[in-house]
Amino acid sequence: MLAPGAEAPDFTLNDQDGSPFTLSSTRGRWVLVWWYPKASTPG
Repeated sequence: MLAPGAEAPDFTLNDQDGSPFTLSSTRGRWVLVWWYPKASTPG
């Protein structure tokens, strides 16, 4: 769990087009990370 104001750890995921996106590539800019914790899971 991150504390409010803490720097997020770097990660790489595929974007909506299948291209890799790395969080560190946005350093110095505002970024909104949105995810659905229960997406593609039963329940």
